Amino acid sequence: MLSDTEWFTEICAEAGSAFSFKIKEKLAGVQTGFQKIEIFDTEKWGRLMVIDGFIMLTDRDNFLYHEMMTHPVLFTHPDPKRVLVIGGGDCGTLREVLQHPGVTSCEQVEIDEQVTRLSEQYFPDLCTANDDPRAAFHFVDGIQWVKDAGAGHYDVIIVDSTDPIGPAEGLFTEQFYRDCHRALGAEGLLVQQSESPLIHQRLLKEMHTAMADAGFAAVNTLGFPQPIYPSGWWSCTLAGKVQDLTRFREQEAAQRPFETRYYNPEIHRAAFAMPTFLRQHLGK
Repeated sequence: MLSDTEWFTEICAEAGSAFSFKIKEKLAGVQTGFQKIEIFDTEKWGRLMVIDGFIMLTDRDNFLYHEMMTHPVLFTHPDPKRVLVIGGGDCGTLREVLQHPGVTSCEQVEIDEQVTRLSEQYFPDLCTANDDPRAAFHFVDGIQWVKDAGAGHYDVIIVDSTDPIGPAEGLFTEQFYRDCHRALGAEGLLVQQSESPLIHQRLLKEMHTAMADAGFAAVNTLGFPQPIYPSGWWSCTLAGKVQDLTRFREQEAAQRPFETRYYNPEIHRAAFAMPTFLRQHLGK
């Protein structure tokens, strides 16, 4: 909501907390067939995207999320070539994926085309890989796309979705994970944004259980800071057909031929460290 004093505030009822930005102006507001998308210019955080009243990203800190959703999973896979991004309409995840020279194709399946079009207009830095010949865009239902995918077609699937409500709700089910498992190759990996370890512990446990029941041999949750999301602490959950997800191509990560602002091999290793309360909750 936008107050009379020009602050945008997102209230998180689950956490009993709120987060606010001082707004300079509203740049866009579009009601699509799926959701309401708003773009604001803030005083200290650059541009801000909001969907259905929920903060999605800012110029200032989106690199934390986009780097952690991509580089750990891509350096964990022994040779990722074919990548699928479900959601990710702002194109920041696509951009990070295509920094990996070994990737031969990255398909982005986003149900709402307007998220991408508004990102191209208001967040052009996130869209610098949109014209890469390895990129392909499909503005359709990601759940159906995975269901229809050929067996073993992808090396890595990245689920860069909104919260598990509305269009994204079906992306957090055992059936969806089964379809992902079938669509992945023998050493395939799935990674999905998995909310706050402090607030959304029930969701995390449900995800771990559903991924294991869907046939994945190992499931690990990686934590990272995300100041604009509830609690300021976020996570992604990695699932693989192989038992050990902690091994990664460490030397290649250290000598990566592109710049990162947050990710490095030390961060990669540290992200797997799980606090005691979460380990106990997940039964690890």
